[in-house]
Amino acid sequence: MMSGAISSSACPEHTATMPPRTNIQPLLERLRQAHPDARYELNWSSPYELLVATILAAQCTDERVNRVTATLFQKYRGPQAFAEANTTELEEDLRPTGFYKQKAKSVQAMSRELLAKFGGEVPHTIEQLITLPGVARKTANVVLNTAFNIPSGVIVDTHVLRVSQRLGLTKHEKPEEIERDLMKLVPQDQWTFFGPAVVLHGRYTCTARKPRCEECPLNDLCPKIGV
Repeated sequence: MMSGAISSSACPEHTATMPPRTNIQPLLERLRQAHPDARYELNWSSPYELLVATILAAQCTDERVNRVTATLFQKYRGPQAFAEANTTELEEDLRPTGFYKQKAKSVQAMSRELLAKFGGEVPHTIEQLITLPGVARKTANVVLNTAFNIPSGVIVDTHVLRVSQRLGLTKHEKPEEIERDLMKLVPQDQWTFFGPAVVLHGRYTCTARKPRCEECPLNDLCPKIGV
């Protein structure tokens, strides 16, 4: 297992502004009780498959991506197969995920670069991962946190963005700034748990339109900002 140390070049730039909440432990304990085995819900059997699935999950539900990848990963086995695939055919295979032309382009460009730069092996550092086409911090964190258990940062998707604001963990809107706040609050050895746990909490309890506050294990700890 590689070290989870974070370099300044990979981490969002720090500022002097601290988020309003400073005692994160009660939240972590409640989240651990509610989601003891929290995991990112994309299906994968290799770090590369997780990387592809995460790219496909943009503007698409994990459930739909999992339906697509169930056959996709049988048809295209590894980066070489994706890199050499007929683009039109790949686009059709990805059509159910939406934005399929751009996603096909991103997956093929990423696969070709992965082969050229890293011999087809998914790198273990965020600095290397974000050099790949279509791979930004969120995608890189998903892969490193989930496939390698490396605390490279905190996953910030739409669920984490919404929940962290409602909990008063951040006042920011941009994912990079929200991640910076969460990295200050959450102990580094909890990052690989915290991101997936908050994703699940946002997906099933603290939903966008009708949050289930009365059933929420964080109800008494939450200031319900914006609810």
